[in-house]
Amino acid sequence: MWLAGLQGFAIGGSLIIAIGGQNAYVIQQGVKGQRVFLVATICFLSDALLISVGSAGVGTLIAQNATLRQVAAWGGALFLAVYGARSAYAVFRPNLQISDSDGEGGNGNLKRIVITTLAFTYLNPHVYLDTVVLVGGIAAQYEYTPRLFFTAGAVLASLLWFYGLAISARQVAPFFRTQFGARVLEGVIWLVMWTVAGSLILGELSK
Repeated sequence: MWLAGLQGFAIGGSLIIAIGGQNAYVIQQGVKGQRVFLVATICFLSDALLISVGSAGVGTLIAQNATLRQVAAWGGALFLAVYGARSAYAVFRPNLQISDSDGEGGNGNLKRIVITTLAFTYLNPHVYLDTVVLVGGIAAQYEYTPRLFFTAGAVLASLLWFYGLAISARQVAPFFRTQFGARVLEGVIWLVMWTVAGSLILGELSK
């Protein structure tokens, strides 16, 4: 049983570490000091939900739903392209500097932050393929009790990753709040968003 938990932790961690739109947004919010732990919590709870759904055996149904995959792919690509364009504009904007404007206790932009976090999470078809289909498919190989341990291990990996990412982003925030650091951060966000958007579009066009 413990071996199943360790396998779930290893597989869940390996899938989530890749820097995509969701992780980049957590980093950005951590640097800005804008409700990064709320963002991390939404990402973690979403991961836990999708992993649990996959482990319960729903992965195959989602994998076979072409409409869901297409909606997520095109919607996600459009969202990422627009968000990336905002960062591209910020890179060339005069006197760019990220300030700690909201903080964890502020109420500013709460609705926007929540909606944006949910969009980064659920408008990405890879999140369904990774958490629901792949993790769920591996979990299905176990009997009931080892499957619970496997699922718990994958969920634990998600928890440690997102909160670790949030804490790390806050630690390096002073550099990224300088004008040079802000341009570096926005440039990385721009590159990540457009790369992921491009991969989604190419993936759909190649079908």
